[in-house]
Amino acid sequence: MPKPAKLALEDGTVYEGYAFGAEGEVAGEVVFNTAMTGYQEILTDPSYRGQIVTMTYPEIGNYGVNSIDIEHESPSLSGFIVRSDSRIFSNYRAEGDLQSYLQKNNILGLTGIDTRALVRRIRTTGAMRGILSTSDLNDESLVEKAKASQGLVGRDIVREVMPKKAMSWDEKLDDWTETEVSKHDRTNSGAHVVCMDFGMKWNIPRHFASRGNQVTVVPGDTSADEIMKQNPDGVFLSNGPGDPEPLEYAHNTIRELLGQVPVFGICLGHQLLSLACGAKTFKLKFGHRGVNQPVFDIQTGKVEITTQNHGFAVDEKSLPDCLEVTHRNLNDDTVAGVRHREHSAFGVQYHPEAASGPHDSHYLFERFEKQIAK
Repeated sequence: MPKPAKLALEDGTVYEGYAFGAEGEVAGEVVFNTAMTGYQEILTDPSYRGQIVTMTYPEIGNYGVNSIDIEHESPSLSGFIVRSDSRIFSNYRAEGDLQSYLQKNNILGLTGIDTRALVRRIRTTGAMRGILSTSDLNDESLVEKAKASQGLVGRDIVREVMPKKAMSWDEKLDDWTETEVSKHDRTNSGAHVVCMDFGMKWNIPRHFASRGNQVTVVPGDTSADEIMKQNPDGVFLSNGPGDPEPLEYAHNTIRELLGQVPVFGICLGHQLLSLACGAKTFKLKFGHRGVNQPVFDIQTGKVEITTQNHGFAVDEKSLPDCLEVTHRNLNDDTVAGVRHREHSAFGVQYHPEAASGPHDSHYLFERFEKQIAK
């Protein structure tokens, strides 16, 4: 028989379902992702550190798991919630089932709840702290634990997922993605890209390597002096989890790099670039998480469908004169991209590597390549 499990939110709401994956008890911010596919990329995205992720698509696990689609060495999220966990999987690349993957990586899963009701509550009330448990099934106890748990605001959780030391990167994209990338103009300049890793998805350095770059990955707390000793042609600021404002070490480093070398930031990296220039950020009500987020490119007039995963955004009212808005999220008109008016630096509030997701944004890698080409 399936083991009972419960999710309790800080507002007193409790959902009862069944456990799949590991057992125990975890706390985290409860959020939702609207993607229909890509659950393995979501599970292994370090940006979900400290969060319990709810999938809005009801059937999850139906194509199994494999060793190609992982975006980090192991999952970083706190818990995983689905309407129905498929016990049957079918895909020519599949190497195992989702439940066994969660068990192996000690990730708690909850299935059998009304995820539509949970998502509606989050959309109405906002992302909330929660407790997911298979060991404590007392509603009152769980709600009190949820209320007492830590939130994400003001915390530096990047240090929990960044690498311990610098490394060279030479792994390239899988054959299917490489076919898509090969359609673009390729400089193959051999330029040296240093990636500041704040919790980076692996398909990002794979993109740089497949475009013929020399790639070095450094921890997100690396100083500007240490980065410049690597003789980079360009610096990439990665995605990562949590609140960008406490990461003052990153603000300082980026501020020192501006004007010395071209800079390209995505997601958290975009927020850090903006903060380094004097802007402010704020916490969104329930964030943007999915592979169908429409973004308007002000420079070209085109609309691209993007992959996003973030709970914070840049406050447009706080933008300094040196930053220009280049992209907008068409769902809520928030800032989705900025460009520095004086230095070669830009950032976007989404994932151009699109793993998983549409490939509309791959052009941003080409834009950066032209800036760093030797």
